[in-house]
Amino acid sequence: MPLLLAVAETSFPAMTVLIGVGVLGFVAAVTIGSIAWYNSERPAGWEGRERPSFIPDTSKWFK
Repeated sequence: MPLLLAVAETSFPAMTVLIGVGVLGFVAAVTIGSIAWYNSERPAGWEGRERPSFIPDTSKWFK
């Protein structure tokens, strides 16, 4: 049992880093996916909607 506790204590910082990287990756994926979705063709029912002001227009970037 003391060996198990010693392993848990030494691996805790690594686990914290892995969880932090996972959360940061998830937030980045959602952000990039949202920008791509808003800049793509609108799905059914969203044709008349405008792009929100906080989403950048990427058509200027890829001319």
